[in-house]
Amino acid sequence: MAIELAPLPLPPSADASKFTEFGKEVKGVDPGNLSPKELEEIQQLLYKHDALLFRNCELSPEQQYALTKAFDPASESYGHGNNKTESTKKSILHPDLKTIPRVPQVQLIGNGTVYNHEGLAEARLKHPSHTTFHKTRVSPEDEAAGATRFYRWHIDAALYKLAPPKVTTLYGLTVPQGPPQVCRYDDGTGDELPVPLGTTAFVSGRTMFEILPPELKSVAVRARVRYAPHPYVWMSPARALSTGLGIESEGKELPLSELPEWTEEDVKVFPVLWKNPVTQALHFQVHPAGAQELLIAALPEGAKREGALFPDGAHITDLKEVRDLLYKMQRPAIAPSLVYPHDWHEKDLVLFHNRGVLHSVVGAFTPDQVRAFHQCNLAASSDPVGPSEEDVARWA
Repeated sequence: MAIELAPLPLPPSADASKFTEFGKEVKGVDPGNLSPKELEEIQQLLYKHDALLFRNCELSPEQQYALTKAFDPASESYGHGNNKTESTKKSILHPDLKTIPRVPQVQLIGNGTVYNHEGLAEARLKHPSHTTFHKTRVSPEDEAAGATRFYRWHIDAALYKLAPPKVTTLYGLTVPQGPPQVCRYDDGTGDELPVPLGTTAFVSGRTMFEILPPELKSVAVRARVRYAPHPYVWMSPARALSTGLGIESEGKELPLSELPEWTEEDVKVFPVLWKNPVTQALHFQVHPAGAQELLIAALPEGAKREGALFPDGAHITDLKEVRDLLYKMQRPAIAPSLVYPHDWHEKDLVLFHNRGVLHSVVGAFTPDQVRAFHQCNLAASSDPVGPSEEDVARWA
């Protein structure tokens, strides 16, 4: 049976004209048992469309690991290091992940208590919620009435020592049902997004770049981000913006001297724009919560200087200035019309191009609502590729 593609089930809030290429539902193949030819086709489709949905899959942890690894055969460890998130107690990721013992590259995530699951006698899962991570929160009364927020817009990546995974696979095993919620931005814009309970929200990094005005495209194509060492420990005392798109600048980050041992050579500096290996498109791929500095190259010779920002380049070390500039560039792309909030069903498998999209957990569950997902991503065998000289000449 040939592979068939169907559009993703877009909500009424989405601007369909912005999703003509983003995301496809794949039919006609078993993602746990792909032939070499099918696998090659799926790889091409993923990089072309950035997110693929498979419905009603049977997928073991071993199969999920094998599928994820196929996108980068030289990769081996989980994106944050095997068994590392549980050993780093100060990391903000610590409560969210439980490792499958026999396949340490696959994590159990969700909510509530799960018993006798893939070698785990008892796993207490905690769905990450804005209520513990944002500076402000939706009131308990509004939350009871269905109001919620994005938790944290991010890329799956350690952002220190390890290269960002190329692909993440998410597999829904137990999916509690409940009334829809309204995701509030609470940033003065009045923006709101109706969402299914416990959705995963996705936005396109390609769209994030393409909708920028020319002067910000010029900055993006010339810029690199320096991430903090052990960023999830560094940011742990700080709190996030109401949109989940970065951190409030209040000076609460841990001093570098209080972080676990780190070396300068393991600190990651990535281009703001990452090049898609199949389409050659540029994707705006920045994890705003972990960013510490921005390094912006000067305009290339012959480029138009009138109206240009940072024509002579810049090294921005003021954390608030770094965050404000990134927010200015990233916020337009999380507008309600540009967000795909996936409505999970049991046995849904979503593959997404982790170097081409940003995503966020959304919503909150009550303690008795049990949710269990398997997540897999693998620290890549190489770092992302940034813009070419031709790209810089075109956009700068």
